[in-house]
Amino acid sequence: MNRKLKNSELDRKSVDEFIKAEKTPIIIVLDNIRSLNNIGSVFRTSDAFLIEAVYLCGICAQPPNKEITKTALGATETVSWKYFENTLDAIAELKSMDFKIASIEQAENSVMLDKFEYVAASKLAIIFGNEVKGVKQSVIDVSDVVIEIPQVGTKHSFNISVSAGIVLWDLWSKMNKSN
Repeated sequence: MNRKLKNSELDRKSVDEFIKAEKTPIIIVLDNIRSLNNIGSVFRTSDAFLIEAVYLCGICAQPPNKEITKTALGATETVSWKYFENTLDAIAELKSMDFKIASIEQAENSVMLDKFEYVAASKLAIIFGNEVKGVKQSVIDVSDVVIEIPQVGTKHSFNISVSAGIVLWDLWSKMNKSN
């Protein structure tokens, strides 16, 4: 029989432990995400995988914000974040810090996520685009790689928070297999 675990049995980090912990060398870049619930969800998923930071760009709302907090469940207090008016400015900063830039999008010459090789401890910035328009072409143009999530149904996309969960789980799994 399987007994559901109590929160006290989950061995989660405190906020102080999280802040002091070694982070996964991934920065999430949100390129003009309009839904505050999606932004909050990305913070929560980023907390789960000890992501280094979330960069909010363009029309993205910023913490503190009631709607972000509702889905982030405190993750805006643990995950570092920074705001940029322009996504290309965020990318320029990341490139200056030796991050490889990966846009999550359907594009010519994209690499399917299951085929993408992630080397543990390599610095990676992952860009997720607007819920309707996706990642801007100008951002794709300066990306080192475009990663596509395989899909076989009738729909052409996932919700951005679902995409973030899929991609982060995949990369975290690959990173921990090579340790």
